[in-house]
Amino acid sequence: MAARLRFGAGAAGALRRRLWSSRARDPSGPPPPSEVVDVAALLKDATVDAGSKPGPRSRPSPETTSVLLFPGQGSQAVGMGRALLRYPGARALYAAAGRVLGYDLLELSLRGPREELERTVRCQPALYVVSLAALEALRHQRPEVIENCVAAAGFSVGEFAALVFAGALEFEEGLLAVRARAEAMQEASAAVPSGMLSVLGRPQSQYKAACLDAREHCQALGVEQPVCEVANYLFPDCRVISGHLQALHFLQKNSSRYHFRRTRMLPVSGGFHTRLMEPALQPLAHALKKMDIKKPLISVYSNVDGTKYMHARHIQQLLVKQVVSPVKWEQTMHAIYERRKGTEFPQTFEVGPGKQLGAILKSCNLKAWKAYSHVEVMEEEEGEEGDLDV
Repeated sequence: MAARLRFGAGAAGALRRRLWSSRARDPSGPPPPSEVVDVAALLKDATVDAGSKPGPRSRPSPETTSVLLFPGQGSQAVGMGRALLRYPGARALYAAAGRVLGYDLLELSLRGPREELERTVRCQPALYVVSLAALEALRHQRPEVIENCVAAAGFSVGEFAALVFAGALEFEEGLLAVRARAEAMQEASAAVPSGMLSVLGRPQSQYKAACLDAREHCQALGVEQPVCEVANYLFPDCRVISGHLQALHFLQKNSSRYHFRRTRMLPVSGGFHTRLMEPALQPLAHALKKMDIKKPLISVYSNVDGTKYMHARHIQQLLVKQVVSPVKWEQTMHAIYERRKGTEFPQTFEVGPGKQLGAILKSCNLKAWKAYSHVEVMEEEEGEEGDLDV
């Protein structure tokens, strides 16, 4: 497959055009005749002959490059994907997903019910597919964005979409991995009443002390080995705390003691990115071992440590570790957008429902956010008032 090819230094433009391959957009069959690429010729053009030295390469100016961000669980909304149905490639992805999953994912995304869409086992595949379907809209509206993409990152389950975009996984492989992950996390969530609490704090907020007190509160209630810890680092003074529900309710009730400005329970079903998800590790690891993971064609950043994936084994290891590790998104934003003073920033596109990652970027790096856009996936139907619960 073209998206899996290993390219040398001589064909950066060709490489960029293969990031989101036509076969990946429609895994059910070959690309349309107009999009067939002579792979042999592409390889010849893209490979530096043995013993030869590549000629000088012109570096694109930073403002002409792009970064793609893929959202995670919590950004879902009934109606997502409706704006993408005008693109045949997006419909093809939903059709392929339906064959793999055994149910109509598009109907669930468009019509709900919301309670079913928010279930982890449904939500994660839905977000994965709608984000990749949104690439179809971007490919039609702004093809140069995909051609000039230099980096990608995804929040939690969004990381799988980022890796598929970058050619490390095929669409169907990524979907199978996401399904295994979602089913295992749903099962782990059902075993322990747990959840996630978004906390907007202040510079003096005491997250560690708050989590310790909450765990002690749970122990007093008879909860064995209580869990309460920071699970997401979003931006300065904003964290998501994950753990037993009793601990999270304690934090909400005593938020002023720890200088929290606002707390809000997230629409997820479990204490993700903590050891409560340990039962999900083996099923995901087993699924990933069956897959032919490749080194990404562009930089993709890991949630676990905020650094670039270096090789296929690295991806396999960290995707599993991510399930029980905090998402270091703030650190990832710094890694992607750190640059010398006076250097321009790339264009950033949020590819999926909502603008949450854009809001986080604004709080992490205001200058980078000024070049931010998002791909619209929601659209009102005729005659509807559009009062969807976001």
